[in-house]
Amino acid sequence: MKKTDTIRILTLALPRGRILDEALPLFARAGIDLGAADRARAGRRLIIPIPEHDLRVLIVRDVDVPSYVEHGAADFGISGRDVLEEQDRDLYEPLDLGIGRCRMVVAEPEDRPVDERAQVHLRYATKFPEITRRHLQARGTVAEIIKLYGSIEIAPLVGLADRIVDLVSSGETLRQHRLREVETILEVSARVCVGRAAAKLHGDRIDDLVARLRRAASK
Repeated sequence: MKKTDTIRILTLALPRGRILDEALPLFARAGIDLGAADRARAGRRLIIPIPEHDLRVLIVRDVDVPSYVEHGAADFGISGRDVLEEQDRDLYEPLDLGIGRCRMVVAEPEDRPVDERAQVHLRYATKFPEITRRHLQARGTVAEIIKLYGSIEIAPLVGLADRIVDLVSSGETLRQHRLREVETILEVSARVCVGRAAAKLHGDRIDDLVARLRRAASK
C-alpha cells in the first residue's frame, strides 16, 4: 500500500474591519477564494476552514494579529504597519499589500498651536505610545505620553493633552474637532507578517502565497 503525504493546513490570521474587507478581493485576484470567511462573519464564526486551499482563517482583533503569528497560533497574518511598528514583534514582513491605507499624524487644536520652544511640559495623547516615544526621541522633544484606547481627538479639547498622535484617512474627523495636522509620522498600509518558525517549516508554501498576493496587489 502506497503511503500518501498529508499537506498541513496553514493558518492565516485576518483582522476584522476595513483590512478584512479589502483583503478578500485581493486574495480572490490571487486565486485564493476566502468567500467562506466572508460568509462566516454574519454568523460570528471566528475559525473558518478553507479546505480547497489547505488553509484555516482566524478572524481576530487587529492588535492581536502579531501575537497569534509570533507565538505560532497562526503561520502568517495581515496586519497594519501601525500595529506592527507599535508592537515591534519578531516577525518577517515580506510584502506590503497596499490596502487599508491611512496616515499616522501629529495634530493639535487650530486655535492653540503648540510652541515647542516655549512650552516646558507637553502632553501627547495616543493609542500608539511606542511609536510616539520613538518619534519624539528622534526629534529631541521631551513630552509626557498619555495612552488612550479611543476618542483620541477629544483629548486636546478637554485639556488632557496638547497634541495627539492618531490615524487619519481623509482628515475629516480632525476638521470636525477643529484640529490641524502638524506632521506625518508614518504612511500606513497592511502587510503580510510571517512567524519565524512557520517561515522555516513551511517557507516554500508561504513564499508561493506571498508571490501570488504580490502579483495580485500589483494589478
